[in-house]
Amino acid sequence: MRAIEDTYLHKGLRKKMVDTIREKGITDETVLNAISMVPRHFFLDSVFEKHAYEEKAFPIGEDQTISHPYTVAYQSQLLQVKPFEKILEVGTGSAYQACVLAELKAKVFTIERQKKLFDSNKEFKFLSTFKSIKQFYGDGYEGLPTYGPFDKILITAAAPYIPEKLIQQLKINGVMVLPLNEGENQRMHRITKLSDGSLQEEKFDEFSFVPMLLGKKN
Repeated sequence: MRAIEDTYLHKGLRKKMVDTIREKGITDETVLNAISMVPRHFFLDSVFEKHAYEEKAFPIGEDQTISHPYTVAYQSQLLQVKPFEKILEVGTGSAYQACVLAELKAKVFTIERQKKLFDSNKEFKFLSTFKSIKQFYGDGYEGLPTYGPFDKILITAAAPYIPEKLIQQLKINGVMVLPLNEGENQRMHRITKLSDGSLQEEKFDEFSFVPMLLGKKN
């Protein structure tokens, strides 16, 4: 069962969480403000409610986790979101990251391969407050060609390679952020699609994500 109240205590804990993220090196105030607006405890089972604003990942079912707050902020900052951009998110998970992107005024198209997580999010009333989020059940490697091209693409699982079909759905001068390579840790990459179709690649810090898997799971 999810929590449904956002109390003064929760807001105070959220402010401390944002301060911690800032101290760890996140400098984009629009990202920090977006995170301050999204009640992270809403996305967790109520058993974790008291710990929701700690710098931890938590299980959300189907062997998936909600990312560390710092990781969400880090990816969001690298993505350099501008209002009204179309963003494809691969790996909805708890939908916490999608809501942060929506708070940044993006139009979010988010895809989840786990049917149980997708169904759970469709019933998640808090998500209905974000009219700019569209949810899809499907294979993240295939993307959403019908809705592309996208200004930005965010992958929230460890990709063993840069998915070519997603690059095809990225606009010229568009940006993709993803944790790349298999193994215990992955290097965060930012890929820019140049006017001649070639890719400019930037490498950043190491993180640990669940793997990006092929296909859909019922």
